[in-house]
Amino acid sequence: MTSTILIENSAREFISIDEQKIREVIAGLHRAHFAKDAEATAAPYATDATIFNLAPPLVHHGVNVQEKRAWFDSWETPIEIVPRDLTVTVSGDFAFAHCFLHMSGTKKGPEGFVHFWMRETMCFERIRGSWRIVHEHTSVPFYMDGSLRPAFDLQP
Repeated sequence: MTSTILIENSAREFISIDEQKIREVIAGLHRAHFAKDAEATAAPYATDATIFNLAPPLVHHGVNVQEKRAWFDSWETPIEIVPRDLTVTVSGDFAFAHCFLHMSGTKKGPEGFVHFWMRETMCFERIRGSWRIVHEHTSVPFYMDGSLRPAFDLQP
């Protein structure tokens, strides 16, 4: 028989310790982006995590720290990532989370200041006692009017 220990979060809701730990992993990932710390960004991912993110190719396996560092170097300012409507579901040694993310910052190139909303789903597995990201899917909708433009103007 297993038991779930509940804790009270800042919104005065009761959540499981596992959910709180997963929320802490996600918050740490966002802090690592803000600090532009490639190693800290890669740390919560399983080595062979399947990642569908905004950058080509269609799939990445694990986080390439050198590629992440090069991407961070293309930003003039910290990268701010703020989640909205974060939902976490835990069942045994597996969990998934989904939310909207607002990303903003200033690029070094002609793009200048950028900000947009995207969608994020993360799957976690408890590996040797720690929650690791084993799958991530990030996307931005696009207009299906023939232009194929990303819908960066959408807001939740």
